Amino acid sequence: MKKLITSLIYLFTVIVFAQDTYLHCGRIVDVENGKILKEKTIVVSGTSIKSIEDGYVNGGSANVVVDLKNKTVMPGFIDMHVHIESESNPAAYIQTFTLNEADIAFNSTVYAKKTLMAGFTTVRDLGGSGVNISLRNAINKGTVEGPRIFTAGKAIGTTGGHADPTNGMKKSLMGDPGPKEGVVNSVDDARKAVRQRYKDGADVIKITATGGVLSVAKSGQNPQFTTEEIKSITSTAKDYNFLTAAHAHGDEGMRRAVLGGIKTIEHGTLMSDETMDLMIEHDTYLVPTITAGKEVAQKATKPGYYPEVVAKKAIEIGPKIQSMFARAYKKGVPIAFGTDAGVYPHGENAREFVYMVEAGMPIMEAIKSATITNANLLGMDDLGQLKKGFIADIVAVDGNPDKDVESLKNVSFVMKEGKIFKEE
Repeated sequence: MKKLITSLIYLFTVIVFAQDTYLHCGRIVDVENGKILKEKTIVVSGTSIKSIEDGYVNGGSANVVVDLKNKTVMPGFIDMHVHIESESNPAAYIQTFTLNEADIAFNSTVYAKKTLMAGFTTVRDLGGSGVNISLRNAINKGTVEGPRIFTAGKAIGTTGGHADPTNGMKKSLMGDPGPKEGVVNSVDDARKAVRQRYKDGADVIKITATGGVLSVAKSGQNPQFTTEEIKSITSTAKDYNFLTAAHAHGDEGMRRAVLGGIKTIEHGTLMSDETMDLMIEHDTYLVPTITAGKEVAQKATKPGYYPEVVAKKAIEIGPKIQSMFARAYKKGVPIAFGTDAGVYPHGENAREFVYMVEAGMPIMEAIKSATITNANLLGMDDLGQLKKGFIADIVAVDGNPDKDVESLKNVSFVMKEGKIFKEE
């Protein structure tokens, strides 16, 4: 009986006097102003930031105090281009026929946790089998540990295009997939495909405006939608409040995507100066995915890793993304951070910061692209900054990222919505 009474008193105390968390931060990145602030205390109450105080405030015995005095503290990172269901491996093409939906689901939970532990508290998943929608729901319910997910469900392509799920199959298996499967060939098909994504529970719309590298198809860059089809997609997406994204390597396809109203261009490998000007004019963002480009080019040199038709494209396309990004950044194209994780191992998302800095973007701007910029694109006005009233997505690293970009690859503290998931 005594133990029962003690337990009830403890439970009452927890409910009535909920604990706050006091983070004693040696350095804080003020992302908005591009500054490092020293010796601050972030007070977290529930899922949000209650206040940020000067110095190291005594939290008292009733609250939790976390010592981050030797670390640099930042908002949780946001990756605008991942594929959370899968991860590149030599058997990936065979696994299309051997993995069950349950297998994909179990694997995705591992990739989700790796992503969160790397400091990426929010991601935009740009295409999978549809398991990504269920994974998002499981994470939201607390069943699975992972980042906040905004997902496209199944990406939309054209017959034989980059997102046609039957590419490379024998004729008896190809069939004739349509809008439900994410394959469109008319303005009406395009509209129906968006509505199907809404029905499925997607958050965003992703199209494949050009050929791709990893699909079993000849071209990695030809345009694959008409401008009218794209406009049908974006106008319908607007009705359902969907953010839109377009995979694009070839210039003509991305030009059509920009003119058609797409908000973010993924990869952008062969982008011309004229298309860059068009993106600036239309406030269209580039999501560069430099990491993926480097990874596929390297993997393509391994015999048998990719099918021959894929390896050829990977060697041609992959190495060109970083230099394109350098040109686009210098020209003033809006940049949003995204990596294409899944094409390379999940949890290594921060490699993108290193490549962006190598290409000429200052580290503070790179961090801003992965926080404030992406939060705004996702319509999350209370995310991406360390401010009073904002969601408590907070990460920390050893060292000074403004002096050593490599430090961002080693996140030692992760908090998402006020809950600590990693503390070293």
